[in-house]
Amino acid sequence: MEALNLLVNQLENNIDSKDVVNKQVSQVDVSWHLAHSLKVLHNIIKVLQSSDPADYRWRFNRSRSFVYFINFIPRGKGKAPKAVIPAEAISKDELHQDIATVRQLLNNLQHLDAKSNFTHPYFGQLNLKQTKKFLALHTKHHLKIIEDIKNSNTNFTN
Repeated sequence: MEALNLLVNQLENNIDSKDVVNKQVSQVDVSWHLAHSLKVLHNIIKVLQSSDPADYRWRFNRSRSFVYFINFIPRGKGKAPKAVIPAEAISKDELHQDIATVRQLLNNLQHLDAKSNFTHPYFGQLNLKQTKKFLALHTKHHLKIIEDIKNSNTNFTN
């Protein structure tokens, strides 16, 4: 749990760079990656909270096994579902509010059953432990993109 809280802190630390963009790294600005990461955390935790642990069934999934083994998500391989695509304009206030909401939701994770579950479009059904790992990998994936956008010497808007 602490790892996810630290990652949310890193997301928050990037809010001041929300308008930075580099089309050579990503077609969207830093705020999009921040808002997307927060929406993913929010929506998946809500699904875990409302899931029925009795519905969980372990199944082998090659994609999940590969990504969990290499311990990162390769770029350009997935497509975000509509539910986690942020709005066009994202304010600092909205990002701060989303951070606060996600922090509250993270506190609730420790009270969930180990078989609480979420079904990922590529990785299949994930239990609580697997979902926490996915959330960490996904957040790190977007934090790395954010760092690459910020650290490039050619930040521009076109």
